[in-house]
Amino acid sequence: MAVEALEVLATFQGDEAFPIEWEPGEAELFWVLDDLHCPNPLSPLYFDLGGWWLTCDHMFRRFATPFAADWVAKNVNGYLYTAAIPADPSVRPEANEFQARYAPRVPHDPEYPAKMGAYLGFVLPHYAGNFLDWWRDRLRPEIERNFAYLDGYDTHGASLVELVVLFEDALDVHDRHWKIHWMLNFAQFSATMALNATVAEVKGEADPALLGRLQSSIEDRNWDSIEVLWQMKEEIKGDDELREAFRGETAADVIRSLEGSERGGRFLDERLSPYRQEFGYKAIWSHEFSFPTWKESPAPIVEAVRGYLETDYDFAAAIKAVRDDLAAAQAELFDGVPDGDGKDRLRQALELSLRMNPLTPDHHFFIDQGTNARVRLAAIAIGRKLVEAGALDDQEDVFYLRYNELRLLAADPEAFDARTIVSDRRDEREQQALVRPPQWIGTATEEALAFPYWSLWGFPEKFHRAPPEKVDEVHGLGASPGVVEGVARSVASLDEFDQVQEGEILVCQMTNPAWVVLFTKIAGLVTDAGGVAAHPAVVAREFGIPAVVGTSVATERIKSGDRVRVNGTSGVVEVLR
Repeated sequence: MAVEALEVLATFQGDEAFPIEWEPGEAELFWVLDDLHCPNPLSPLYFDLGGWWLTCDHMFRRFATPFAADWVAKNVNGYLYTAAIPADPSVRPEANEFQARYAPRVPHDPEYPAKMGAYLGFVLPHYAGNFLDWWRDRLRPEIERNFAYLDGYDTHGASLVELVVLFEDALDVHDRHWKIHWMLNFAQFSATMALNATVAEVKGEADPALLGRLQSSIEDRNWDSIEVLWQMKEEIKGDDELREAFRGETAADVIRSLEGSERGGRFLDERLSPYRQEFGYKAIWSHEFSFPTWKESPAPIVEAVRGYLETDYDFAAAIKAVRDDLAAAQAELFDGVPDGDGKDRLRQALELSLRMNPLTPDHHFFIDQGTNARVRLAAIAIGRKLVEAGALDDQEDVFYLRYNELRLLAADPEAFDARTIVSDRRDEREQQALVRPPQWIGTATEEALAFPYWSLWGFPEKFHRAPPEKVDEVHGLGASPGVVEGVARSVASLDEFDQVQEGEILVCQMTNPAWVVLFTKIAGLVTDAGGVAAHPAVVAREFGIPAVVGTSVATERIKSGDRVRVNGTSGVVEVLR
């Protein structure tokens, strides 16, 4: 069915505050602001190299999904918008990758969605039942071999041409890993949707809070990372010399104190350095290459450990609470369900879904953050050489170049005036950061809003949500049940992590695993972005913290120091001030 034949619910083609330039075929699509992955203005290099969207056609083809055939991106005033391409031959927009134009993939056969639905239903249960084994036995080892190659490369001793080729290798690895990501993600997503559908069939209206609790994981790399930080905390807690070093005013003070003693040096070598190597491939925003990783700087790790010391975080108690709540949620699920076919189907759907739970944090650890971090580090290595060649002032400037500009500059450091280009684009990005982009643009239809993955961004609820009647309320999605009242702490950058105090309500655009260290001290969470299955919602449920996500305006309406009441069940945040 052609997009133009569908009933249009609303359109936004741009205005004076947010002008939009449309290419043929774009305005008819429904574009969602990707504040889930990239809440900040994009760097030129990141958009050119391509993010998660460029491998989505692989997922849609592999599973023969009837609801989409491709996923494309558009840079609008510096912000990332993405649109799902229907499996419809009449839809013909254009897209870009590596500064090259391509046509998004759509089937030739207009009957493809109707015909291939049977295939999707045929293979999905097999993926759900086996993917965890494939991941452990075959796919994760493949990823780890690629990481070993990239991590073991002597970037400081390599020539510029060797680093350029390494960068291309990293991009190939990125492409392969994201194809794995989408196989994993859709298999898991489908297992969760199948459980939700079975619950609705067997029990009637499903409780969203209960379904969310059933997605918790207790064995994954995220918990491994937290456990190692906790072990560091326990070692410091029992050592007077280390404890004194960690009383430094800043992370830099702590590191200097540690470097100044034999005991401190041993802690750095035996604890901090191994942690950076194993768990340091993450940044405050993992989907944008321009943010430094924990591998490059130990400061975030030090601040995380200091936070654990302040709260005397108890890892064993935390993991037990998640395990107990998961068991209680399972018992609640079966409460009142009589023996028979319905209960058997419910048990089978639950078992398949639970098997996939660890893959949410694990795929982010290895792909979203781990793979993207390696691409960043390869680009930074080129940046260092270009600084030595006099073409750039700072290694970070590479992210303000376009893909082909970077390659041209590597081949000839005097090819063009890179410094002026970088300066202009840095200024432009700073100006873009002052803009509040709309949550969607283009053309909204019921069919477009029904795209299953939009739930991760809080749609269609966001589209249909009426503005709050009270000026002192912020409305979002209830993501983790409970009600909590406390002082708000708005956080926009890694540098502000150490300002978060125990018992405060964290207010931010979005979270990813780099933010998990804050969950050990906060009492509640409010985000601009995300849906009930997105990272902040899942982690808040694991930590038992009331959370409201997908508000769109929390960071604009709530300031640090405001007193707020967060209702993680209703999705309402009251600003009490």
